[in-house]
Amino acid sequence: MSTPTADHTAADGPEATGPLVVTEDEGLAEHLLRLCAAAGTEPQLIRGASPPRGLWEGSSLVLVGDDQADRCAGLPRRNGVLLLGLDLDDPEVWVRAVQLGAEHVLFLPDAEAWLLDRIADAAEGVGTPALTLSVLGGRGGAGASTLACALAATAARTGRRTILIDGDPLGGGLDILLGGEAAVGLRWPDLAGSRGRVSGAELAKALPVLKRLTALSCLSWDRGDTLTVPPEAMRSVLAAARRRGGLVVIDVPRHLDPAAGQALEQSDLALLVVPAELRAVAAADRVAAAARMRLGDVRVVVRPLRPFGLPARRIARGLRLELAGELDPEPGLAADVEKGVPPGIRENGPLARFCETFLDEVLPPVPVAGGGVY
Repeated sequence: MSTPTADHTAADGPEATGPLVVTEDEGLAEHLLRLCAAAGTEPQLIRGASPPRGLWEGSSLVLVGDDQADRCAGLPRRNGVLLLGLDLDDPEVWVRAVQLGAEHVLFLPDAEAWLLDRIADAAEGVGTPALTLSVLGGRGGAGASTLACALAATAARTGRRTILIDGDPLGGGLDILLGGEAAVGLRWPDLAGSRGRVSGAELAKALPVLKRLTALSCLSWDRGDTLTVPPEAMRSVLAAARRRGGLVVIDVPRHLDPAAGQALEQSDLALLVVPAELRAVAAADRVAAAARMRLGDVRVVVRPLRPFGLPARRIARGLRLELAGELDPEPGLAADVEKGVPPGIRENGPLARFCETFLDEVLPPVPVAGGGVY
């Protein structure tokens, strides 16, 4: 097998960012290099010498064979160092791991799947995972899809990397609601067979992007007959979307099929949209109970019906949910949708104001030029 290698003088500057493999054990080196190739990255292999300091500090991930642990123990402490054990019956490997400052001790092939994910994360430059937000309606026509689109549009408009995922096969398509039904890119039928790891960067490149909102990628449905997504595909796609960072918004149907249940389980929080009327609250109580079985943080967004609607705080107490806020009607929304204008695009409208306030509460500030935030 031809393997990518480097001697101790190669790539010794801080610009090296790929994984670093340090071992003289031929079998371990072959195994680690195969895993790196499977993750789509080319590592630097160091044999017979300590790694140069620049390479040690600049690599995205460091994989040290136990045969080289003592040699590397004097190098500066850093994150992302993994020690690959060679003998399961050697208890001293844990002592060497402490001396090395390793995050984990791994033994192959048992830890192969976990290590492959870690290598792929390093290759993608994974940082802080995206906040994943599910939106669902307390009853039909509650406005959950509109709010999901508005949240995604607002996040993209304010400079946040955003992926909007349509989890409702019977909802008509969020791409239509956003005015992007003609945009070129993959839809759910193209990804329904996804299993295992999907590249977050490649996913974002393959999805349709709106001309009005270039920071927003949308995964929706085509106009064909595919109406289900296996939960494994939902899990893979969501994991890829989360690795890109920023915000992931999922429009979840009220009737939780296995894929929708998986979406909730992968979310950080959910918003339940409820009109302020008695029947809607009664219906929302069942939806809330099902959602809470899969996610601990479910909050209610009340759409007031002035002057006769139920008070928002009373609705939240009745549903045993935290009140995320009230969402007033958006003038001209129906006309905007017919013209292909995305919900939430009007900065002074009730939708945009609600979304900006909510996202400012749950997301970190957006960096601006000069190193500041707003």
